[in-house]
Amino acid sequence: MAEQERMVEAVLFASAEPVTVRDLEARMPHGCDAAEALVRLRKRYEGRGVRVVHVGEAWAIRTAPDLGFLMQKETVETRKLSRAAIETLAIIAYHQPVTRAEIEEIRGVSVSRGTVDQLLEMEWIRFGRRKMTPGRPVTFVVTPEFLDHFGLENARDLPGLKELRAAGLLENRPPPGALALGEAEDDEDQIGAGQPELFED
Repeated sequence: MAEQERMVEAVLFASAEPVTVRDLEARMPHGCDAAEALVRLRKRYEGRGVRVVHVGEAWAIRTAPDLGFLMQKETVETRKLSRAAIETLAIIAYHQPVTRAEIEEIRGVSVSRGTVDQLLEMEWIRFGRRKMTPGRPVTFVVTPEFLDHFGLENARDLPGLKELRAAGLLENRPPPGALALGEAEDDEDQIGAGQPELFED
């Protein structure tokens, strides 16, 4: 198992993208248990300068969050998102899968094609399943690249309504017609149960 840990560590260290358990096992000798090796490796890295983290369905080695300030000089900001892009991205993250019409209803204004194209180009959002309603509109969801960039294991790790208000990022009242962020989590099971009827692959 120690040797399997070394193999997993080498692959994660060398990979620019998060790696799935299936990909790890495909590279390792037959009979290896990549999942067990990951669990042991993650424990070994606890408290160190880098950590083994779960990103969506994959794994990666990332800098410990509390040491992120040390990397600021190495970060190159290639572009700034417009306010419209930030709002659109936030709506998709909290309400996914969501259609363009639903995004426009929540924002109260139309969404330009350029805004969506920019988020698609950055690979922070992707097309989801089509909604089983008239016109079968396509939906949008966030990507593993989005989760990786913000250090999230999955979309459920996004800050809630209370955290956003405490940080001064939200007004005390949600905009008219918008679904409160807290409600989205509470209704998650109910929404998930209806998805087979509302969406198709």
